[in-house]
Amino acid sequence: MAEDGKIINCETVASWNEQFHTVKASKKLVVVNFTASWCEPSRYMIPILVELAKKLPDVIFFKVDVDVLKTVTRDFDVEVWPTFILLKQGYIVDRVVGTRKDELQQKITLHTPKV
Repeated sequence: MAEDGKIINCETVASWNEQFHTVKASKKLVVVNFTASWCEPSRYMIPILVELAKKLPDVIFFKVDVDVLKTVTRDFDVEVWPTFILLKQGYIVDRVVGTRKDELQQKITLHTPKV
């Protein structure tokens, strides 16, 4: 598991399965960024996601390259990138499609437990 405040980059299906299995047991919100290295909107969102990960250490952030992890992309029914899937205990609780940084931040706030 990566340190708090970092984005976990899953580069193989095995690493995705291992990391996903670990976070399913957690009560933390998980944000999965489905992205492509060649996609300009995806590249636009990377620094925003990095900043969110630094500001929100109680949220777990994943990066999934749609060209590398095609089966994971299909499993989550992602057809447009960037797409952000918000999960709790392995279940989808929300989704943001595109470069809607304000909407993403609002949905993360909505689904993050208040401590």
